Amino acid sequence: MLDVREPQEHETVNLGGLLIPLQELPRRLRELDRTRELVVYCHHGVRSMTAVNFLRANGFAKARNLAGGIDRWSLEIDSSVRRY
Repeated sequence: MLDVREPQEHETVNLGGLLIPLQELPRRLRELDRTRELVVYCHHGVRSMTAVNFLRANGFAKARNLAGGIDRWSLEIDSSVRRY
């Protein structure tokens, strides 16, 4: 999993994904494996969709967006994940 939120958001609550804020993604691509499936998330899914589009354009064919982000995850999957 790849978290593209800001560090203070990640500190508030996270799903255990690697933190690479969206603005840092272009220069940190080498930290990611192009051959593995990559689920990208943010707060509501907007930044992560931007990240997925960028990743796919750069050879990450298996990048997927967590629709609705960590907020939807909290509502539908795991209510112990704090909403903010």
